[in-house]
Amino acid sequence: MNGQLEFQLDVFTGPLDLLLHLISKHELNINDIEISKLLEQYLLYIEAAREQDLELAGEFLEMAARLVYIKTVSLLPKPEEAERAKQELQGALIEYALCQQAARELKERFIADDIFVRAPLKLAKVKETYALTHEPDILADVLARLGKRMTENQLSEKITNTVTQERVVTVTSKVVFVLRRLFGGHEVSVASLYEGVTDRSARVATFLAVLELTRFGRIRLNEDNTLLTLCERKGR
Repeated sequence: MNGQLEFQLDVFTGPLDLLLHLISKHELNINDIEISKLLEQYLLYIEAAREQDLELAGEFLEMAARLVYIKTVSLLPKPEEAERAKQELQGALIEYALCQQAARELKERFIADDIFVRAPLKLAKVKETYALTHEPDILADVLARLGKRMTENQLSEKITNTVTQERVVTVTSKVVFVLRRLFGGHEVSVASLYEGVTDRSARVATFLAVLELTRFGRIRLNEDNTLLTLCERKGR
């Protein structure tokens, strides 16, 4: 071996890695390896490693024995076995070289180190209720610009009716209404209490009135909750 050692054992991950390095360095044909020349370079590397007190893994020594075997068998009268062993080695080297190439390409595509991920921002909780008030004319104009197929007068009337505060019906008034319907021991259907009532506030107040009267024992419901009757007051 001429000159100083140009590589160290810890550079190579295994004997195949070293063989690919030697093939590339000495410009050998991986599809038709010159076993004699490859063996010579491999043994020179092992000898140089030993001179530097580098510990050789068993797989490196096993590969050396494999190369010696291939060269020895090739000298026999029937070198078919040597040719088969040589082809197996070439196949392993080609497959390893392809894996190295794929690893390099994947490394080039790896961009995780270049991605900066910011921690999630803590946003203030947004109130979902719209608290601002606007004149009906302004709202009508906005809706008109949104392409609603209504005239400005129709929109203004619709919005005026919407933004006008609805009449609030109290539960107390509906309690009196239910008791009057039941006065005299009449039996009243629950559905009849809501007949003709379209105002949402009135319907809710009626429902709450029935619950309150039932809770305090003033009225009672039948088993399927469809009929109301007045309960007799104690002490009468």
